[in-house]
Amino acid sequence: MLDRLMRDGLAGLFVLCLLTAPPALAQPAGQSTHTTTQAPENVILLIPDGFGPASATFARDYLRATSGRFELAFDSLHIGSTRTASSDSRITDSAAAGTALATGHKTYNGAISVDSTGRPVAHLVEAAEARGMTTGLVVTSRITHATPAVFSAHVRDRGEEDRIAVQQLDAGIEILMGGGLRHFLPDASGGQRTDGRNLVDEATEAGYHVVRSASALKQAPREGALLGLFADSHMAYEIDRAQTQQPRLATMTRHALDRLSGSENGFFLMVEGSRIDHAGHSNDAAAHLQDILAFEEAVTAALDYARSDGETLVLVLSDHETGGLSVGRNRDGEGIYEWHPAPLAKVTASQGAMVRSIMDGSEPERVLATSAGIDSLRAEETERLRAATGNPRALHAALSEIIGRRSLVGWTSLAHTAVDVSTYAYGPGWEAFIGSHENTYIAHALARLLDADLEALTPRSETTEIRSR
Repeated sequence: MLDRLMRDGLAGLFVLCLLTAPPALAQPAGQSTHTTTQAPENVILLIPDGFGPASATFARDYLRATSGRFELAFDSLHIGSTRTASSDSRITDSAAAGTALATGHKTYNGAISVDSTGRPVAHLVEAAEARGMTTGLVVTSRITHATPAVFSAHVRDRGEEDRIAVQQLDAGIEILMGGGLRHFLPDASGGQRTDGRNLVDEATEAGYHVVRSASALKQAPREGALLGLFADSHMAYEIDRAQTQQPRLATMTRHALDRLSGSENGFFLMVEGSRIDHAGHSNDAAAHLQDILAFEEAVTAALDYARSDGETLVLVLSDHETGGLSVGRNRDGEGIYEWHPAPLAKVTASQGAMVRSIMDGSEPERVLATSAGIDSLRAEETERLRAATGNPRALHAALSEIIGRRSLVGWTSLAHTAVDVSTYAYGPGWEAFIGSHENTYIAHALARLLDADLEALTPRSETTEIRSR
């Protein structure tokens, strides 16, 4: 009798455990079906700067309304979130956030791969180079800007972009593509370097093939080191790109993968959709949207490569959110249960481009009609535009409100916000990123997958010599 009671009790306990236990961790849709405990051969880290959870909803809803697509390319790979505070602020800047992602150290806003005391700390590109991997950085900002800088330099202030450029060429990175030509040329050659050095010439002598346009990139050899400098400062917003000779982010990504794919010891590639963030700072909904879609195209290129290769980890995560994007907002003090993607489809230029046209003498009403498809303004909108003429900041705010009112998209800030950002992963090692983590965790997890010890690595000194290739 006692034995029976014990058996029945154990059986009941077993059933209770089954009913109350958490569900088994399911593999995200779209993941490879094999167990992904092995380390990846290659890593592609894609960073949509300034992209928050609302940005994903925003872009997905737009695609659904305008093209019938119901998902972003990386939606099914969503596995967690990342916390973004820096060591000195609950709201990070890109330098501190990037340093955390690249080195595993929290630091102060403005720091480039140095810790909170200003001591240089090793970053993931140094770890990859130490393992004999080939490396690349592809961005749409200046290549010397905060995010690419944390993967290639060590300075105490992100504004030291001339010094960052020197360190980037000394770091042994095989592929560097973005804007920022002015930090590679002396003032006598149209740049802004005051030390007289022409880093473009020095890079060529060190073995880099240098390109400055989309056509030159297309014709570039597929072997050897490459330096692409496609703009004096940042590259154009995607919405304005047709007016330039600059390549798309996806084009640069595919070119980089083409060049890196033959790497004997694997490769590490960081790709940043930099100007998603800048559009957020300007509260420019249409520019924010189009740069997100351009970034998604680059993610698709990375995923295509990874699915074909089978040995590549693709990790997509932002450094922080920018602008406090709200998909839905009040209008005339009334909360409205909808937002309208269609008005954004009519916008063909960034607010910056529209502001420049107005500052150059074009009538604001005509600019809005031709560049935003808005041919009828309310009296108070016309008055606000007229009052803002001659003031670029006020014009940006007026244009943002006029476009936002029609689409019912709003913003809370011209800076970053403190919200957690999403994490997406595919390929060998993807399980390491499941859950909610501090941004510093990302660097340590990637280092473990690469069998590298960031703390044991000594960063390269801030030399002014470019290593011979």
